[in-house]
Amino acid sequence: MMEQASDNIVDIRYEQTGAATATNELGMREMQAKAYEARDKRFLLIKAPPASGKSRALMFIALDKLMNQGLKKVVVAVPEKSIGRSFKNTNLKEHGFFADWHVTPYYDLCDVKNEKDKKGRFVEFFQQDASKVLVCAHATLRNGMKELADDCFDNVLLAIDEFHHTSADASSNLGDVVRRVMNNSTGHIVAMTGSYFRGDGIPVLRQEDEARFYPVTYNYYQQLNGYQYLKNLVLGYHFYRGNYLDHIDEVLDTRKKTIIHIPSVNARASTGKGKYVETEDIMSAIGKVERKDYDTCIYNVRTQDGRLLKVADLVEDDPQERNRVQGYLQRMKRAEDMDIIIALGTAKEGFDWQWCEMCLTVGVRGSLTEVIQIIGRCTRDCEGKDTARFVNMIAMPEAAQADVKVAVNDFLKAITASLLMEQVMAPSWKFKTENDDSESSPRTLIVEGLKPLSSEKTKLIVQEQLDDLKAAILQNEAVVKAISGSTTAETITLGLIPKVIRERYPDLTDNEVEEVRQRVLLDTMVKGNDIVDEHGNPVSLSDDEQESEGNRLIKIANRFINIDKLSINLIDTINPFQRAYEVMSKSVDAPTLKIIQDTIAEQKFNLTLEQAISIFKGPLKAYVAEHDGKLPNMEDPNPKVREMAAALQMIKNLKARKLAGLEYEEQ
Repeated sequence: MMEQASDNIVDIRYEQTGAATATNELGMREMQAKAYEARDKRFLLIKAPPASGKSRALMFIALDKLMNQGLKKVVVAVPEKSIGRSFKNTNLKEHGFFADWHVTPYYDLCDVKNEKDKKGRFVEFFQQDASKVLVCAHATLRNGMKELADDCFDNVLLAIDEFHHTSADASSNLGDVVRRVMNNSTGHIVAMTGSYFRGDGIPVLRQEDEARFYPVTYNYYQQLNGYQYLKNLVLGYHFYRGNYLDHIDEVLDTRKKTIIHIPSVNARASTGKGKYVETEDIMSAIGKVERKDYDTCIYNVRTQDGRLLKVADLVEDDPQERNRVQGYLQRMKRAEDMDIIIALGTAKEGFDWQWCEMCLTVGVRGSLTEVIQIIGRCTRDCEGKDTARFVNMIAMPEAAQADVKVAVNDFLKAITASLLMEQVMAPSWKFKTENDDSESSPRTLIVEGLKPLSSEKTKLIVQEQLDDLKAAILQNEAVVKAISGSTTAETITLGLIPKVIRERYPDLTDNEVEEVRQRVLLDTMVKGNDIVDEHGNPVSLSDDEQESEGNRLIKIANRFINIDKLSINLIDTINPFQRAYEVMSKSVDAPTLKIIQDTIAEQKFNLTLEQAISIFKGPLKAYVAEHDGKLPNMEDPNPKVREMAAALQMIKNLKARKLAGLEYEEQ
C-alpha cells in the first residue's frame, strides 16, 4: 500500500504532560478522581470525551456505593453488546483501590457466549442477593423493566453508558425508565456521555429531572493535552471522483491499525453493489484472503509485501458470525490481535480498541456527534502510538474551489470546536428591533415589533438556553399532539408554547414570557429553512433532488456557529491539478487550541474591546478585590460574573494572539 501524507489535515499537537493518564494513590486518573469526588451524589451526570476512562470511573463510584453508602446492587446499561467489554472484571486493588470490580458471568448479559433468556436473567437479578453487578444492553434494560415494579430499584445504582445515544431516540423509552427510578424508588443513577451537543436531539430527561443531576465535566483538551504517548491528532478530508473503492488505496495505510466505516446502502457514497460486495472489494484492496478462522470468523489477509493481517468484518449480518467476531474483539489483549476492522453502523460509540491509529470514514456524516464519536475511537492513549488520524473520504464537490476551501476549513474548525465541548451545528441568528443600537453581525436580523429583552433572566435564556428550551417545547406531549393534529398555529404559538415556557421558568413575568416566546418562534422559523433530521442535523437529499455528496459538505458547513471569528485559518491551499483535492493546513498546537477555546467563550457575550476594557477597569477590578484575588469564572451562575470573566478572557486572548502572531479573520 502506498505511503503518503494525509490530505486536508488539521494537525493538533499536545504537550504530553501525562496528567490525563497518571494515577493517584487510589489508581484513579485525573477525570476519574474528579468524578469520584462526587460519589455521594444520588444522581450524577459525567460528561467526558471518549477514552477518558468513564467506565472505570463508574466502577470506583459503584463500588463505593455498594460498600460505603448502603446500596445493594448495580445495573450497568450500554447501547450495544460490544461496549460491555469496558465493564469486564477489573483488578483495582493492585493499583490502590479498596475493592475489585467483579461481574458474575451469568449476569454479564453482553457476553455473546451467553445469549439465552436475557430478560429473564435481568428480572432474576433483582430476586437474588448473591451477585451484586449486572451488565446489559439498553434494550435489555427497557424490556426487563416492563416486567418489574419501580421499587425493584430501591437501593440500587443504575448506570447508563453513552447516555446521549438513546436520548435522541424518542421510541427508546429510556427516559421513562430513568424517571421511574428517580421518582418512584430510592435508587441512584450515574449517567455517562461523551457528547456535548445540547439541543441536537430530543433529551432523555425532562428539565425538572435534569436539574436534579450533579454534573461532572472533563474537557477534551484537558484529556489530550495530558496524555503520555499520543502527541498529534490529525483530521483529514480526501476528495475523489467516481467510485470510492477505486481510490481507497490512496488513503488506506495497512501498516496502521484502522477502522474503516463504509457508507450505508442508501447513502450517495454507496457504490450500489451492496455492502457485502463493498466489503469484499476493501478486502481485495488490503491484500489476498488466505483463510477465515471458523471459530472467530476473523480473516487472515496477505498484503502485497508479504505481511499477514487480521481483519474483522462487522458488516456481516449473520447473527452467529457477528457474535463470534464481537466475542473475539471483546477478548483482544494485544496489539497484534487485530489490524483492520471494517464496519458500517457499529464500532463507533463506546467501542474500545486502544491500539486503533486511524479511522477512515467514507461519505459525509450529517451528524457532527457521529463524527466526534468516530474520532474518539482512535484517540485512546497507548504505548507506541504518537499520532491518531481521522480521514473522511468525500465525493468531489461540484462547487467552486473557493467554496470548497471555505467549507472544509469551517468543517475542520467546527470539529475542533466540538472537541472542546461546543455546540456548533445550529445556525446562530440574533434578532433586534429597529431602535436597538446594539452591535450587529452578519447574522443579525431586524424584526419589526420585536420586544427587547428587558431583564438579565430573559437575556440569559435567549443567549445560552434557547436550544434546550426548544427541545423541551418539541418534547412536550400537548405540543406534539397539537402539531400532529388539526390544532391551529395560533393555539400552538400563543397558547401552548407560552405554557411550556412558564412551566420551565415559573419566575418569569408575562412580559418576559412574551419576549422569550418571540425569540423561540423567530429562531425556529429561521432554522426551519434547513433540511434537518429529528436530531437537528442535516440529512441526505433524495436521489431526485440531485444534490452531490460533496456539495452536501458545503451545505452542512453553512450551518456552523462559533467558528467565524476563530483566529486560525486551518487551510493554506487547494491543489486543483491532482485527481483528488489536496487541502493542506497549518499546524494547530496546544496553545493555539487553547486560544480557540477561549475565543469561543468570549464570543458568547459579543463584547466590544472598549466594553471589555471598561469592565476590566471597573467591575472586574472591584470583584477581584472583594473576593480576595479570586478571578471571575465563565461558569458562574451570575450572568454579571460571567460577563466579567468574558471581558477578562477577551483581553487575555488579545494578548495571546499578538504573541502568537494571529489575528481575527475578516468578517
